[in-house]
Amino acid sequence: MRAVIQRVSRAEVEVAGHCVSRIDGGLLVLLCIEKGDDAVRIDRAAAKIAGLRCFADAQGRMNLDLSQIGGQVLVVPQFTLAAELQHKGRRPGFDAAAPPAQAAALCHRFSSRLAEAGLTVRTGEFGAHMAVHLTNDGPATFVYEDRG
Repeated sequence: MRAVIQRVSRAEVEVAGHCVSRIDGGLLVLLCIEKGDDAVRIDRAAAKIAGLRCFADAQGRMNLDLSQIGGQVLVVPQFTLAAELQHKGRRPGFDAAAPPAQAAALCHRFSSRLAEAGLTVRTGEFGAHMAVHLTNDGPATFVYEDRG
């Protein structure tokens, strides 16, 4: 599993020119489910990201998490994070990505676990061509990987 996490002051997802999700501050999570991922990995990632202390406290240090700032999460499925670029050709390979049905179920589980942690969660549309608009705050971008 891979996730690119961006601290944002705003983010939204459009499908076919229409806004389907929007947050006004918090984290944008680009989420890739890979072969071999399971409920344990998903739950571990959701707990880690829900508690990620990447927001500034009164002294300007990254000490606060989403719940402490009243932030929201926008989860966008993004299988292209599974791309293999080191092979011989110029076209990315996506063999590491989980099959769509499994990935959709695990993406849903991830979002559900964040919501169960008390967070406001919005999502992109699995399998759709999405336009993601964001204002990165910082910029602050983090990469999370769990290979077991």
